Amino acid sequence: MRKILSLTTVLALVFLVLPAVADSGQRPFNAHDLVTMKRLSDPQVSPDGKWIAYGLRTMDLDAGGQNDLWLVPVDGSAEPRPLTTHDAADWGGRWAKDGKSLYFLSTRSGSVQVWHLPMNGGEARQVTDLPISLNAFKVSPDNKYLAVSMDVFVDCEDLACTTERLAEKENAKTTGVLYDRTFIRHWDTWKDGRRGHLFILPLGGEKPLGADYAVDVTTGMDADVQSKPWGGAEEWAFTPDGESIIFTARDVGHGEPWSTNFDLFQVALGGGEIEKLTTSEAWDTHPVFSPDGKTLAYTAMKRPGFEADRFGLVLRSWPDGKERRLADDWDRSVGNFYFSEDGKTVYAEAQDRGTVSLFTVDVASGKVEKVLGGSRVRSTALAGDEFVFGRDSMSAPVDLYARKRDGGDERRLTDVNHDRMAEIELGDVKRFSFEGAGGDTVEGWIFKPVGWEEGKKYPLAFMIHGGPQGSWLDQFHYRWNFQIYAAAGYAVVSVDFHGSTGYGQDFVDAIRNDWGGKPLVDLQKGLAAAVEENPWIDADRACALGASYGGYMINWIAGNWTDGFRCLVNHDGLFDLRSMYYSTEELWFPEWELGGTPWENPEGYSRHNPAEHVDKWKTPMLVIHGEQDHRVVVTQGIQTFNALQRRGIPSQFLYYPDENHWVLKPHNSIQWHETVLAWLDRWTAAD
Repeated sequence: MRKILSLTTVLALVFLVLPAVADSGQRPFNAHDLVTMKRLSDPQVSPDGKWIAYGLRTMDLDAGGQNDLWLVPVDGSAEPRPLTTHDAADWGGRWAKDGKSLYFLSTRSGSVQVWHLPMNGGEARQVTDLPISLNAFKVSPDNKYLAVSMDVFVDCEDLACTTERLAEKENAKTTGVLYDRTFIRHWDTWKDGRRGHLFILPLGGEKPLGADYAVDVTTGMDADVQSKPWGGAEEWAFTPDGESIIFTARDVGHGEPWSTNFDLFQVALGGGEIEKLTTSEAWDTHPVFSPDGKTLAYTAMKRPGFEADRFGLVLRSWPDGKERRLADDWDRSVGNFYFSEDGKTVYAEAQDRGTVSLFTVDVASGKVEKVLGGSRVRSTALAGDEFVFGRDSMSAPVDLYARKRDGGDERRLTDVNHDRMAEIELGDVKRFSFEGAGGDTVEGWIFKPVGWEEGKKYPLAFMIHGGPQGSWLDQFHYRWNFQIYAAAGYAVVSVDFHGSTGYGQDFVDAIRNDWGGKPLVDLQKGLAAAVEENPWIDADRACALGASYGGYMINWIAGNWTDGFRCLVNHDGLFDLRSMYYSTEELWFPEWELGGTPWENPEGYSRHNPAEHVDKWKTPMLVIHGEQDHRVVVTQGIQTFNALQRRGIPSQFLYYPDENHWVLKPHNSIQWHETVLAWLDRWTAAD
């Protein structure tokens, strides 16, 4: 592996490959712009609907990232202003019941703890002083209790036991870890026996709350609360009577690696018996109470073992437990959702044909209507008679907007990257559709390169998404941002092949046991349709790029579409489906996708296995992999590279010892983009 280039060298190389932008006074987008964009997140509306607190991350490549809390009025009467400017990280702001203060997470004390900030200009004070960093928190609606998650050893009786055991491990002269069951690592972390447990603390008083105040209400439970690696406090809900809490957990013991059986549980705030509320063996999560406290809503899948099943809405009468599915014939998977003030409507966010939109679902009839659409709306909320929401697109990073609930124009509340975006010229983007596998309509995106001119031909970057149950959404992506390639002079084409989300569950299901079938047909037909519709695309100078399942497809293309591309880029892709099964952590995934275990269904692991077609490989390939990727382990990339090298095919291997399934570190991201663009330039140069 060649050494990481200095930032100055990287930027020089990036700018070398960018075309000139004539007469606009702007310049093309580049990787430096991407990683240093300010990132707005987690907007929270005040109880009176007049203010939005949000997180803002800024990036200095020398000093590192900075996370602060900001505030903006919903009516747009004042400019956004910072609430915190501490050198430590502040994030996750949540309003107190009276709207006069915020609770938030911070590293100010040296570990992650809850802090409290008055809105009258006073100083923040520390609320918790626990010996272990917090994962997440939630304040009860009556402001009497605080729920927090901490990683503890399940067999420990108190927090001191966990800290003592960690200290013993740190000071031990041996490093071996003995396991007696699988799931020994997850995503990017080796497990050490700790679980995320749920603790309740009483709020009140001026002194920080220490370990003596924390009650583990999940004592002895061999499960993570919140779920890992991405779950949070949205998986908990305090009950209307203020006496207990509902939480989501996968409590299945040894079967965890091959189970998606998350259930809802209830426990008193003082601890005691844990009651299991749901009994389905599929995924139940995201509990939300209606404003009158008479209904518990949650999202639920129907099929066990399938992580990409449709999340539908379930309404459960409280406390009697009678359930009904709401809008069960609506063929979209629900993400974030919440009730209207009168409880008669559920507002639900869902992917929808390359976008994320907000829908209303009538509680009585189940009637569904779209109320906010176009590009990607996220973190929507109600503020008086308005919606407030984040919006981004393939041409703009996230900012906050407001719009009257009964319609009208959107009002922009923030413009956090105004100066940077004013400097930049972006490529034009449009949707296209075509007849794909089985005669189904398939959709995708086409980008024109920056500086596009009539009559010229442009090389192509052909993008393949991962998942495989994923989608190329109209969003400002910080790992696969198509504008980077448009700025470098490439046409960009992407296809939401069979298996993609946002087009109905049948379309999602179509990829099961057919990884190399219908998706490959869609990609081939999609490329042909894009070129026919846009003759300025030079299909003879095309490279295909993909990550995860997209990387699998790169390897599959290498042996099954051998004349399609001049070069290939494979990031964290699967090479051999059999060895992938035996080395990954979430075993439910291959067992569902490939029809069982390799010993039960060996043909399922052979039918579309790239390793069995290496004899036909001939296309140059760049392989990229991270050592901390436990989903698709690094040996998959090494196997791919070894096959390429042994066959004498031009190839390179970019290895990251400190990255997981994604490349997250800013300098690494710049190097990643520089390396990929250099590889594309090398093989797509005009003859």
